[in-house]
Amino acid sequence: MAISSLTRLATSTINSPPPFTTVLIISRYFTKRIIFTTATQKNNPPRSFKTMSSSQNSKVTAPYGSWKSPITADVVSGSSKRLGGTAVDPQGHLFWLESRPSESGRVVLVKEAGDEPIDITPPEFAVRTLAQEYGGGAFRISGDTVIFSNYKDQRLYKQSTSSKGSCPVPITPDYGGPVISYADGVFDSRFNRYITVMEDRRVSSTNSTTTIVAVPLDGTIQEPNVLVSGNDFYAFPRVDSKGERMAWIEWSHPNMPWDKSELWVGYISENGDIHKRVCVAGYDPKIVESPTEPKWSPTGELFFITDRKNGFWNLYKWVESKNEVLPLYPLNAEFARPLWIFGMNSYEFVKNEAGKTLIACTYRQNGKSYLGILDDVQGSFSLLDIPFTDIDNIASWNDYLYVEGASAVHPSSVAKVTLDGRKVVDFKICWSSSSDCLKYESYFSQPELIEFPTVVPGQNAYAYYYPPTNPLYQASQEEKPPLLLKSHGGPTAETRGILNLSIQYWTSRGWAFVDVNYGGSTGYGREFRERLLDRWGIVDVDDCCSCAKFLLENGKADKERLCITGGSAGGYTTLAALAFRDTFKAGASLYGVADLNLLKAETHKFESHYLDKLVGDDKAFFDRSPINFVDKFSCPIILFQGLEDKVVPPDQARKIYKALKEKGLPVALVEYEGEQHGFRKAENIKFTIEQQMVFFARLIGRFNVADPITPIKVDNFD
Repeated sequence: MAISSLTRLATSTINSPPPFTTVLIISRYFTKRIIFTTATQKNNPPRSFKTMSSSQNSKVTAPYGSWKSPITADVVSGSSKRLGGTAVDPQGHLFWLESRPSESGRVVLVKEAGDEPIDITPPEFAVRTLAQEYGGGAFRISGDTVIFSNYKDQRLYKQSTSSKGSCPVPITPDYGGPVISYADGVFDSRFNRYITVMEDRRVSSTNSTTTIVAVPLDGTIQEPNVLVSGNDFYAFPRVDSKGERMAWIEWSHPNMPWDKSELWVGYISENGDIHKRVCVAGYDPKIVESPTEPKWSPTGELFFITDRKNGFWNLYKWVESKNEVLPLYPLNAEFARPLWIFGMNSYEFVKNEAGKTLIACTYRQNGKSYLGILDDVQGSFSLLDIPFTDIDNIASWNDYLYVEGASAVHPSSVAKVTLDGRKVVDFKICWSSSSDCLKYESYFSQPELIEFPTVVPGQNAYAYYYPPTNPLYQASQEEKPPLLLKSHGGPTAETRGILNLSIQYWTSRGWAFVDVNYGGSTGYGREFRERLLDRWGIVDVDDCCSCAKFLLENGKADKERLCITGGSAGGYTTLAALAFRDTFKAGASLYGVADLNLLKAETHKFESHYLDKLVGDDKAFFDRSPINFVDKFSCPIILFQGLEDKVVPPDQARKIYKALKEKGLPVALVEYEGEQHGFRKAENIKFTIEQQMVFFARLIGRFNVADPITPIKVDNFD
C-alpha cells in the first residue's frame, strides 16, 4: 500500500497512546515491519487563541508554529514537479522534461501545443538517465526526432515528436539490465549517428568506465563505437555544424569538474574517428581553471566558460589558428554552475535584426541572476529586464528566448521571452512547477538576502531569511519565532531565494526559516568555493551556527527553538552541527552522511574522491564523522532515508539511528522503499515535511500544529 492507505490504518488521534515499534519503512505494497503510527504529544497543552483588532486589520493572536495555513503538505508535494531541461525544434515548438510526483516521480517529455500540452513519452517509458547517478542530459531533439534515455533499462530510444502516439525504438543494445547509461548526446548529421557520453557499469557498479561513443542511427543495433577514452570522466561532447570537429570536457580523479578540468577539440577523420586532438584549456599547470559548456557558433568558432584569472566562470572564445583563448566580457560573476548534472545550457547564439550573431547568456552575482545579450566583438552587454531573479538554462528560436527561472513570487518555471533587438517586448510563463500557487500569494514570505560575519575575521557568508508570514495570524509581542535553518546539499552548490512552497509551508505556520550559503557554496567565485577545501564539517558548520547567532542577535528567533535540517551533504552538516556544537535544539537529516569513511568506501565513482579534497587525512575523516562522537549529541533527531540510495547508502542513517537510540536520545528513522537520493514520490514528500513539522513541535516547539498530522513514534520519547 502507499502511504495514504497506510495512514488510514492509523485511526488513533494525536493524543492516543504510542505504539510499540521502531523504524518506519514505507513500501510500495506494504511495510516489511510494523509501522509506528501515533504518539502522545507531551507537555504541550493547547493554548487559547486571542483576537487582537485594529482599525486596519484583525488578526488572531496565536503562538508561532500553531497558525493555520492553506499551504498544506498536499499542496507542497503536488507542486514538486521538477524540470529536467528544455529544447526547441526547428518549427519553434517548445519541449520540456518534467518529473511528476503523482506518478512516483516518472519523468516525461512534453510538447507545447496551445492550451493543452502533449505528452510525447508513452506511459510505459520514462526519460531519465542514471549516468553519474545525478543524470541530466537525458534527451536531445533534432528535426522531428528525439533520442532519449529510458529509465527502466537505460537504453537509448529514438522517437518521432510529430506523430501522435509514435512508439519509441531502441538504438542501443540490450545488456539484460540497466548497466550502461548514456547522457549529454548530440546528433552528428555528417555520419548519421548520435554522439554521447557512455557510462559502463558492467564490470563494476562503483568504478564504472566512462567514454564518448557514437551510436548509429541507420536502424542497426550494435555496440557503440568509442571515440574518446582513457580519462575518468567526460561531458559536453559538441560537434560543429560541418561535423569536422568535436569539443568535449574531461577530468580525472581526485578532481571534481569544478576543481580542475580540461577542454579538448578533436578533428574527425573521413571514417568518423578522432585522428588529432588539441587541448584548448586546462593543460597549463600554472593556471588553475575548470572550463565547461563548450559550444560551436553558427560560423564555426568555439566558445566556452572557464574561471581562469579572476576566479569566476566567464565566457571565452578559442582562437584556433593560435590555440589561444580570449575573454569576452570579464566580470566578477558566475556565467555557469557546477557540473553536477549533464546537459546544462547557460548561453545561446542569437541573431539581431542585421543578421549579426550575438550571445544570449545569464550570470549570477551577489545572490541574483541576470539575463542579457553579449556582443563579443564590441565587448558590450545589454541587460534584459525580466521578472526572474534566478535563471538556469536558456534555449532560443528566432526572436524568442525560453528561460528556465524563478523568483520570490515565481516557482520554478519556463518563460517565453520575446525580443525586439536587445529589448524585451513580452514575457509569458509557459510551464510552472505549481501553476496555481499564486492563490496563496498573501501567505508568501519574501526572502531577505542577508550577509553575516563568520568566525574568521573579515570573512562573511550569505543566507536567505524568510520571516513568519500569515495574513490571518500574529504572535504576541513577547514571543520570538522558532527558526528552521537549512543547510543545502552538495556541498559545492548554492541555495537561491526563490518561491519554494516547502519553505512557505513553514513560514505560513509561524516559523522563521533561513537558507544558508556557507563558505564552499557556489555563486560567489572560486575563492569562496574553496573555503571548504580540507574543512568540510568545520566551515559549513561554523557558518550555519554563525548565521543562527546573527539572527538571534537581531531578534529574529527564539534561542530555545533553533532547529536545523538538510539533505545529503546538508544532512551531514546537520549531524555535524548537532554533534560538535550546541547551537541547535533539534535536527532533521534527510539521506545525510554520518560516517565519512563509510561514504568514501561505498559511494559511486563520480564522488569517490570528492572527500579527499573536502576532508583531508585519515584523522580528519575520523574526527569529523558524527558517528564516532555519539556522546557529544544531546538533542532530538529525526532521519529520513531512501533504500535505493547509491550516493549515500542506507547504512549511514541506520548506524547513526542505532547509536543515538542506544544512547537514549529521542530519535526516529523513516525509510522509503523505491526512493533513491532525494524523494520523488508525492506521498513521501508529503510525509517527510509533515513528520518534520510535528517532530519539532512535539520535542521543542511548545505549540500544537494546526494540521491533523498523526506523528510517528519517537524512540526514547514516547
